Amino acid sequence: MAALAKEPVVKNDVESTTSYFKHSIYQKLAANVAKDAVEEAITKKLDVKFLLSTSNNTIRLADLGCAVGPNTFTSLQSLIDTIKNKCQCPDFSSMPEFQVYFNDQPSNDFNTLFTSLPVQKEYYAGGVPGSFHGRIFPSNYLHVVQCNYALHWLSNLPEELEDNNSPAWSKGKIHYANAPDEVLKVYARQWAKDFNDFLNARAKEIVPGGLLIVVMPSIPDGMPYSELANGILYNCFSSVLLDMAKRVT
Repeated sequence: MAALAKEPVVKNDVESTTSYFKHSIYQKLAANVAKDAVEEAITKKLDVKFLLSTSNNTIRLADLGCAVGPNTFTSLQSLIDTIKNKCQCPDFSSMPEFQVYFNDQPSNDFNTLFTSLPVQKEYYAGGVPGSFHGRIFPSNYLHVVQCNYALHWLSNLPEELEDNNSPAWSKGKIHYANAPDEVLKVYARQWAKDFNDFLNARAKEIVPGGLLIVVMPSIPDGMPYSELANGILYNCFSSVLLDMAKRVT
């Protein structure tokens, strides 16, 4: 469950000490943990020969919520390498070409993304701005879609959280850790709607026999978020920010 709707991303120079490009190790580690499972799914479930028979020998991939790199480049190259390995058999007369689409919010720093593309990339690259909670590609168009550590972002902040007459009013909290059940239920409803919208959109955009890969944070059922490291961290942030706000009021 996400805490906040995704905010616009400002210019993210890869050389900046505060850039996402240099501070996305956690997301990279999570993607690496899932790497073997993803490769197995492609190897066992993706019928590349069937897909190529209707796509002019081109495999189209998309990374939804790509940010500015470098993780998107690493994970997509891993997908391509796995698909190429499947094509190294007598059933294939030639290696397919690859078209890759990088998607994120229109406010994402696509300039940084594309100036950081690997020099020796093995694909044609394109950018697709827009929210992945809705349609962003034509019907029956994509063969492989991945969404790594992005789907926990909400499409918007539920109105109840900012209504001081609502039982779910956030009361100045910056995160739902230690929040009342009413707050958690509001977030859960919003995320369920967003996830349903996401799946419905991908169901229309991915070709029959295509593959959708989702990697996202989660917690065991019944475990309070406040007991996890992230929950403790956000509670500390909240305390610091509230103290700072009191000093200037």
